[in-house]
Amino acid sequence: MRAFTQLLILADGRFPSGGHAHSSGLEAAVARGRVTDLDGLRAFLRGRLRTGGLVAAAFAAAACARPDAIEELEEELDARTPSPALRLAARRQGRSLCRAALVVWPGAHVARAARVKASQPVALGVAAAAAGLTPDEAALLAAYHAISGPASAAVRLLGLDPYRVHGILAELGDECDEVAREAATHARGPAADLPAASAPLLDVSAEDHAAWEVRLFAS
Repeated sequence: MRAFTQLLILADGRFPSGGHAHSSGLEAAVARGRVTDLDGLRAFLRGRLRTGGLVAAAFAAAACARPDAIEELEEELDARTPSPALRLAARRQGRSLCRAALVVWPGAHVARAARVKASQPVALGVAAAAAGLTPDEAALLAAYHAISGPASAAVRLLGLDPYRVHGILAELGDECDEVAREAATHARGPAADLPAASAPLLDVSAEDHAAWEVRLFAS
């Protein structure tokens, strides 16, 4: 049961990895009127899951399978992240995750990920490997984080009923599993062949959001 406990620790929103400070683009979507209610949130989460969530899950799975390939994976992930603001946000979250993982699951690969300032998906995969998890489980963690983070932010940004918001997460459970399974199939292939699904509006919104003088979330 030990590995299952480690999975729960990494999935827990209270794990000190800095994710609570990021809305994954939802704050900008709310401010621009693209998400105003539960239906809009559902569409946002589904779109994020199928794009950035798929990419993050694939890179987390690859990093878990090959934690010695951090630099190569970082180069490929950067190539799939055209927004400087999103690259910065991913590295900040990766730094926080590595700091926590160095205490909870210390090891050479985690220390190396911290030194190279690994992005959040790569850092998550390395931490998952250090915790004794599989690439499939790392992919599931990344896919889940892709929707649970903005879902939590939606409660603060829109004052939505948290019970209904979690109902949406449950609705998306099968899709989350599907995305994780697809992502994990790429775990041991060439880094250049990892998914490159894109969401241009999120990239544009991230740059818009980064220029705000006052904001609730870092991204």
